[in-house]
Amino acid sequence: LLGTRTAEMHLALAAETEDPAFAPEPFTSLYQRSLYQSIRALTGRTLRLLRSTQSRLPEAERELATDLPGARQALLDRVAPLLDGRMDAQRVRTHGDLHLGQVLYTGKDFVIIDFEGEPARPLSERRFKRSPLRDVAGMVRSFDYVAHSGLAEAQRRGVVPVEQLSLAESWARYWQRWAAAIFVRAYFGRAGDAAFLPASDTDRARLLDALLIEKALYELSYELDHRPEWAGIPLRGVLALAGTTS
Repeated sequence: LLGTRTAEMHLALAAETEDPAFAPEPFTSLYQRSLYQSIRALTGRTLRLLRSTQSRLPEAERELATDLPGARQALLDRVAPLLDGRMDAQRVRTHGDLHLGQVLYTGKDFVIIDFEGEPARPLSERRFKRSPLRDVAGMVRSFDYVAHSGLAEAQRRGVVPVEQLSLAESWARYWQRWAAAIFVRAYFGRAGDAAFLPASDTDRARLLDALLIEKALYELSYELDHRPEWAGIPLRGVLALAGTTS
């Protein structure tokens, strides 16, 4: 249901209008190259920040952090298809900061709130038109957060014994992946052949991959700056996207 409502939000935002601030615009090769360069630069900044803050991380996360520099090229390889030719898609105004904290559940349906975008970004940047799959990536990453923060809370309360931690972690990953898969399937099912989505399934997967990497790197930078004890969640996410962990 949440995937369906997210698609309906994007269909509304992409509706025909005479307002140029909301009128959809086509992808261009320049936009795709700009997105690639932005993710490439974000990768470099995040790795530098990780090196300077690694000593502040919990022990388990410090060990994981040593794997990330070696995963840099794998991440860039997954983003590189953005340079392979123009995708047939549109850029539209999006939610800009979509995650589970921006959704209210009525008991029967979902209401999406807080359309001001990421407060830390300047207003001019929040008004940019982007691929709606950026919102989809934000929600998929949110499932990762809720699974692992829920597990951490269960540990804190003593619900998960130490000897069952490995099993519980496996179930958390299982839930996150299937929740994300169901959400994405419902999203594409409702969006159908909307002009804001790449026309081919291959391009849809490639673009979503790139935006998931962008989102996970942004999360890692944020956590390193503000909540180092939470950095393990996006750090594991980045490594999984690079294909270096399960």
